[in-house]
Amino acid sequence: MNAKKSTSPGKTFGIVGGLGSLAGADLFNKLISSRPVLADQGRYHFLFEQHPFKDVLLPLDRDASMSSRKFYAFQMCQSLENGGADAILLPCIASHTFREEIQAELGIPVFDLLHALRQQVERTLPEGGRLGILTSDYVRHSGLFERYFADRHELVYPGTENQARLMEAMYGVDGIKDGQFDGAPLEHLHQVCVELQEQGVALILPGLTELSLVSQDLQRRGIALLDANRVYSDYAIHASEPAPAPRFKLGIVGGVGPAATVDFMAKVIRHTPADRDQEHIRMVVEQNPQIPDRTANLLHQATDPSMALYATCKRLEQEGAHAIAIPCNTAHAFVERIQPYLKTPIINMLDVTIRHIAEQHGAGKSVGLLATSGTVQSRVYHDVARQWGLQLIVPQPAMQARVMAAIYGERGVKAGHTDGLCREQLLEAANHLCQAGASVLILGCTELPLILPHAERFELDSGVVSLVDPTTLLALRCVQQALAGTPPRSADTVLLQQPLAAVVE
Repeated sequence: MNAKKSTSPGKTFGIVGGLGSLAGADLFNKLISSRPVLADQGRYHFLFEQHPFKDVLLPLDRDASMSSRKFYAFQMCQSLENGGADAILLPCIASHTFREEIQAELGIPVFDLLHALRQQVERTLPEGGRLGILTSDYVRHSGLFERYFADRHELVYPGTENQARLMEAMYGVDGIKDGQFDGAPLEHLHQVCVELQEQGVALILPGLTELSLVSQDLQRRGIALLDANRVYSDYAIHASEPAPAPRFKLGIVGGVGPAATVDFMAKVIRHTPADRDQEHIRMVVEQNPQIPDRTANLLHQATDPSMALYATCKRLEQEGAHAIAIPCNTAHAFVERIQPYLKTPIINMLDVTIRHIAEQHGAGKSVGLLATSGTVQSRVYHDVARQWGLQLIVPQPAMQARVMAAIYGERGVKAGHTDGLCREQLLEAANHLCQAGASVLILGCTELPLILPHAERFELDSGVVSLVDPTTLLALRCVQQALAGTPPRSADTVLLQQPLAAVVE
């Protein structure tokens, strides 16, 4: 007889092992032996990962430190997510005291074991009732069970003597965690459960996943104890829990140049509407000053920076960036080469800048470009400007030399200067473009706004112009994208936003 071929979407579950080796293996066994999995084996895939956890045998007393457990659990969850898991099972109830902290750092759900128990309790005791709780001293005093059950149920814990007996049965020498499922540990557990049932509890909840290893033995003795691993596995298999909405993370190609990177990040922070630290945008920066000089390649065929730019973007992609910003005008000459090989869109600073000028100042305007000779020669700004009906003006060679000196000279901005000679040189070039008919000037090297900042109205000797800082506009676009709440799915979608004019200072 041929097995029925699955027509349902596949599911890949990741199981975190090692926090309780036996309990993790028990959960895995109950998952693969469940009826839905056996009936449709082609649909379900399982990833079980376990590494040595040094604190595995430490008793979870009231003042136990969760640091090593927390970091181990997160590393395992992150590894399972990177390995292709669609959802994660965390068979350690103590770890569910910080499950939400882990969930906030992942893009896939970590199934909530306490919620699974809650659903089972509601089915078993729809009218409510007294619940007995068997758990460690740490979980008992964390208030975890109160958060899930105290609204409808009275919770009863073992008395002092029996709580000590429970801890000894679980963590003592030759206890349950050591693989001793009968004898003294089982007798101690039975005695603790009997005391709870004598107090009128209708159901006993396991707050230690290792209790699943002896739940059937206790049930045969008349103890109404849930099997946490069975409940958890059934919950996961039938769950339709959606993946959590990922929090927007901006990837930044840094080091092109270093000062401009810091300036760009400051602009993102400044333009983010936030009342507290936690409302700011997540950013990951790959600060790589060793990316070959973009201008040197465009002008003199020096080392091609494409590979370094691409590798940097790939690392940002691997870090979970939803969009990438490159605060370097000249580097955008290479964006078309690398974007097809990235899943994550690069927010094109040149497109954002030219669109803003066209919408704010109107088509047909003459726009001056103050940029590196590499940016000018690559004509990347020219191509975008033409699409928006703008005429681009560049400095004559002598004035372009002054722009380059303001950027690369001994007293230029890349050498750490923002006033004096570099400012004089830049103002000369700006006046030259104004005299040539430009009413808007693009500060087309990301260090230039460190000399002359963005300004809707700036007085030159030869007239009044608007100074447009592409990094300010790029920062605003990134903030808009983050506030939209949905990461872009392609390079085009980042441009389909409201105009920036209303929010530019």
